[in-house]
Amino acid sequence: MALEVGIVGLPSSGKSMLFEALTGARAHGEVGMAAIPDPRLPQLAEVVDARKVTPAAIRVVEVRGTGPALLGNLRQVDALLVVLDGFSGTHVPADDLETLKLELLVADRDHVERRLERVAKQAKSGDVQLKKEAETLERLLAHLDAGKTLSDWGEEPPPELEPLTTKPLIAIENGPGGIDLKLEAELAELPEEEAAEFRGAGESALGEVVRRLAETLDLITFFTAGEKETRAWTLRRGQTALDAAATIHTDIARGFIRCEVIRWDDLVRLGSHAEVARAGLQKLEGKTYVVEDGDVLNVRFNV
Repeated sequence: MALEVGIVGLPSSGKSMLFEALTGARAHGEVGMAAIPDPRLPQLAEVVDARKVTPAAIRVVEVRGTGPALLGNLRQVDALLVVLDGFSGTHVPADDLETLKLELLVADRDHVERRLERVAKQAKSGDVQLKKEAETLERLLAHLDAGKTLSDWGEEPPPELEPLTTKPLIAIENGPGGIDLKLEAELAELPEEEAAEFRGAGESALGEVVRRLAETLDLITFFTAGEKETRAWTLRRGQTALDAAATIHTDIARGFIRCEVIRWDDLVRLGSHAEVARAGLQKLEGKTYVVEDGDVLNVRFNV
């Protein structure tokens, strides 16, 4: 499953322009996919003569406006990108960030209250687990009403809550002090070569945002490299070969036998999987192998 991020911001901050810069599509409060640039991928594709090259991707969700109902659509994302107005001269980005954090807190508080109402009714059946959850939600609601966040809650909240205030939050200033999102949205409409020529040595908005996402979520990239398709994938650091197999396809994880592992630069340097194996640089690993950034995996499986 692709990494998923949500874009939030106050009106006219530039949320739609960030969506367009990342996805190359016009924003209509919906969902788009943003390719993650990685200079290693085309090198691998060239070595194996790949007919198809597929970069890793981020699923991007943009909501129009704030408020508990709209923000609730972002409960399942991995991180939040908060767009701040740094171009109009009428806003202070730091103040807007605090306003948005308060919006998220209010959305979480309302979500807890609604769930408490539902669970309290169900708990009247005498179910011990539901009664216990209702008690936890009552204490949690009091905690939030005191102006604190779920990040300050000393216990594990009920998993069904999927709180917004515990998600990683990355602030993107739209303006001279950050990213010119209007320019990036316009460049996203150009062919890749033309956009790159215009930027010169500079990187796209996506390049900077992805780097910050990777640092915040502690992501790594692994590859699958074959003639039919060469592709990049993302994992959280510390995840295993079995997690990588599941990322590729659940059937592959279900039938996992072993994993052949080589390094991307060894494959580029030596020119083929066979030459890497002959040089003794291929490893055979099991389900618990911890995948490293830059690994090229070939998962053997049986369904």
